[in-house]
Formats: sequence, structure tokens, C-alpha cells
Amino acid sequence: MLVRDAMSTAILSIGPDHTLRDAARMMAARRVGAAAVLDPDTSGIGILTERDILSAIGDGQDPDKERASEHLTSDLVFATPEWTLDKAAEAMSRGGFRHLIVLDESGDICGVVSVRDIVRVWSREATRA
Repeated sequence: MLVRDAMSTAILSIGPDHTLRDAARMMAARRVGAAAVLDPDTSGIGILTERDILSAIGDGQDPDKERASEHLTSDLVFATPEWTLDKAAEAMSRGGFRHLIVLDESGDICGVVSVRDIVRVWSREATRA
């Protein structure tokens, strides 16, 4: 199975100046654990995860003042739709994260794949066998 078979194409994207509270509110409303952070000034793509928000709040930072751009996951790894789910799971395990932004051939975001997505597909495949 490939990443394209498991990824979500409904992507939550936010700007770098959104507060952590704004990001958390949008993530909760959409029931997602990560948001793509798009910075039009740098043409960069980042990711803010629920873990990033929890770490900031746990460190005593104010979610109404802290900006998404200040809390992006470091060492971001991007997947392609053609990656195998095994390769995606290995990248997540090696990097210690649960989400991968998926980029198409032109470098545009086409999806997000999570550990939950991979497990869902693998579970479905196991029940068919």
C-alpha cells in the first residue's frame, strides 16, 4: 500500500501568525492532530502538531500570545504519495513524530498522513487476508 491510499487530502492550513490557541481551536474543530503552516513571505511549509502546542503550554507559554511559527516541528520530513506505508511508518518512527506532510511532484501539499491513517489501512488489509 502507498501513502496516497492512506493520506487525508482535507488539509488544515494556517498562517505563521496564528496564535497557538487559534491553531488548537481549528485543529479541535476539524478533529485533526496537525496543521500545515504556510508562510507566504518565505514560501516555506511547516507543521504544528498537538504535541507542539502541549509542549508550549506545559512550558508555561501563553497560547494567546505565542505564534505558530515559533513552535513548528523541527527536522520536518516530507513524504510523497508514492512512498510505501512501510517507508512512511519508518520515517515517523525514526523521527519520533506522528504526521507527515505529503508533497506532489511540484512541491505542493497534496495531503497529510498520520500514524492513525496507516494503522487504519493496515488493519483493513489484515481483515481482508
